Formats: sequence, C-alpha cells, structure tokens
Amino acid sequence: MEPVYAAIARLVFGYADRLDAGDLAGMAAFFGRARLHTVSGDGATFTGAAEVLAAFDGSVQRFEDGTPSTKHVTTNLIVDADEAAGTASARSYFTVLQSRPDLPLQPIVAGRYEDTFARDGDGRWYFTDRLIIIEHVGDVSRHLRQPVP
Repeated sequence: MEPVYAAIARLVFGYADRLDAGDLAGMAAFFGRARLHTVSGDGATFTGAAEVLAAFDGSVQRFEDGTPSTKHVTTNLIVDADEAAGTASARSYFTVLQSRPDLPLQPIVAGRYEDTFARDGDGRWYFTDRLIIIEHVGDVSRHLRQPVP
C-alpha cells in the first residue's frame, strides 16, 4: 500500500495535472465522492464529479490545443493523517501561471487549498472536500469566461 503522504500528494497534484492538460472530466473525477467549494467569488459549492465538471466546463477557457494554457504550481503541502480512522487533511498553496501569444508568462491567481480525504475499504484515498481560498487575482481574462467578482 502506498504511504499516506504519497497517496494524498498524488490526489492534490493530480488535480492540477488534469486541469492544466484540459482533461476536465479527469479532473472532476477526483471529486466523485467530494464537495468542492470556495470562500472567494460567489462562494459556489459543487458536489460530485458531474457538478464539478459542469462548473469548470462552463467557466474555464480552453484553446486550440484543448488546454487552458495554465500551469498550476502547488507547494507547501502539509498532510495530517489518522490512519486508524482512515481520514486525512491537507493544506497547500497554489499559484496559477498562464501565457498566451498576447499574454506574457505571469501569475494570474494564487491562494490555498484546504482538503480532507478518506480511505476506502481497498485502502485507496479519495477527496471528501476541497475548499479553494483565492487570495490574489491577476489578469484572468484569458483563463475564465467570466471575471472573478
């Protein structure tokens, strides 16, 4: 069985990997048994893969290669686990970089994630909750279909 920190890191970093690749369905699948919400903007809450996919598909711009031309850099990952209970929590920082032909490489948004996880009967960890706290917003005009309030 994979060590807890590695399993949680795979989920946290896998979200960014799938999102940056333009694989919104793959990204949303991470939240099949979870709630994703934010305290910034309109404070929207999405539960389950279908709701997360609909929200991101409706808001994230994708370009000719199918990607949003972003790189989510996730750092400072701290994991606290209760292996006996099969639960864990994590917090991390994120910075989203973007460049386009008409946009020099720059950070466009930064903040932090507060995540919780559970382990299933087969020993696999999964998200139960992700809180996205947006702390800094730059030029997201080529990333989001609508501006952040």
